[in-house]
Amino acid sequence: MGFDATDTGTGPVTVRRGIPDGAERRAAELYWDAFGRKLGPALNPPDKAVSFLATHLNADRAVCAFLDGRLVGLAGYQLGGRSLTGGSAAAVLRAYGHLRGLHRLLLLALFERHPAPRQLVMDGIAVDPGIRGRGVGSLLIEEVAAVASEQRCREIRLDVIDTNPRARALYERRGFTAVRTERTPWLRGLMGFGAVTTMHRPVGGNGPGD
Repeated sequence: MGFDATDTGTGPVTVRRGIPDGAERRAAELYWDAFGRKLGPALNPPDKAVSFLATHLNADRAVCAFLDGRLVGLAGYQLGGRSLTGGSAAAVLRAYGHLRGLHRLLLLALFERHPAPRQLVMDGIAVDPGIRGRGVGSLLIEEVAAVASEQRCREIRLDVIDTNPRARALYERRGFTAVRTERTPWLRGLMGFGAVTTMHRPVGGNGPGD
């Protein structure tokens, strides 16, 4: 399943499911560009982080946006115990070493989110900076919503940090509402954010204008 939106560039933005073979590195670069500040303390240096992400992506847990055949955006989701970003504890230790890997595992554990029954958890949206503001994020959200509907989920859940108001505004426009905010002031110096807001959208609910 997929759908198009007219882009102001040279062609339409096409959204489809899954990361194609050969696009893993590009997907990891987009993901790191969007979330590197948050994940940096656990996965830095950047080159190593991107390589680790590319190696351990679960390609079938993403919807992707393409412009002229180039990957320009993706949204990951967690379903059936698997999410976009993979990599076991053993894989982290192999990549970073046992001494340096242990504290990285503790940091990564802070980002673990477990879905409730019949709940799909979004892992976040990453869009090429050159085409932000052209509706790509909305297209990705609606394709994830289609996945949730087909899987008979009752709601979609995501978490947004307090230093990303632009993302929160997008989610609100697409029908998400905040249900709780967890204050984490001890993480501000380490990871750059001090609060995480959980948002829900019922499956079948759309943003304004649909």
